[in-house]
Amino acid sequence: MIWMALSVGRPAARALLYPICVYYLVCSRQSSRAIRPYLIRALGRPIGWRDLYRQYHRFAETLLDRVYLLAGQGNRFDIKIRGLDLLKDRVARGKGCILLGSHLGSFEIVRTIGLTQQDVEIKVLMYEQHTPMIRDLFRDLNPAFADAIIQTGTPNTMLQVKECLDRGGMVGILTDRLVKQDQTTPCTFFGKLARFPAGTMWLASILQVPVVLFFGIYRGDNRYEIHFELFAEEITIDRRHRDQEVQQWTQRYADRLEYHCRLAADNWFNFYDFWEEQL
Repeated sequence: MIWMALSVGRPAARALLYPICVYYLVCSRQSSRAIRPYLIRALGRPIGWRDLYRQYHRFAETLLDRVYLLAGQGNRFDIKIRGLDLLKDRVARGKGCILLGSHLGSFEIVRTIGLTQQDVEIKVLMYEQHTPMIRDLFRDLNPAFADAIIQTGTPNTMLQVKECLDRGGMVGILTDRLVKQDQTTPCTFFGKLARFPAGTMWLASILQVPVVLFFGIYRGDNRYEIHFELFAEEITIDRRHRDQEVQQWTQRYADRLEYHCRLAADNWFNFYDFWEEQL
């Protein structure tokens, strides 16, 4: 697919996504079962195979576009950026900033287009073991991709995050998916309890830097919308009430994620049983 995308062109590569997504719709029954509860809640109606197919196809489209972004061909895309001024203001202070995101839309469109124009160092806190094949392919495509990753769960993870922020850089964290070592906190998400990572808000409270939410929404064809909104100038958590206050901050995040999911339901690329398996 990478060869097709770069050698033959985007229209031909996009055409291949149709049979690929049909294959996943038919064969990935576990993922399809996991998507259903989310889509029913987000769309507020019963769903059919067209809704499931659209979810797979949207994900495939953003994954294909990631090839062009990593290959330095971001000029292919029509991108609207909302809320960039508030981010520029925080960057100008030279204090660093946490970018709090999710698996809604494309983070790559934010990292490659929305911010690199400002010559700001951007790292991504990521658990790469979920997608080792994709990770290796993208590293071959753009060796700088590896330099932008801070691997979670290592002895020097916290040090790398702090060093980036101290240099006035930004660290992106996707906060809507658990990994094995995560501590969790329960939040109401689409009317039902789900487990979210608890460590992100605690980390932000330790680092005492501004926290900005971002969403890189794919709108079809070559169109993206990047939304930035201030989450907190600083997150302060009292150690005596740590669990309660972490939950409250995380619930605020879950509320904003739900809001944007309702606006772009086909952009949340979570193919796991988000509510049941984690409780």
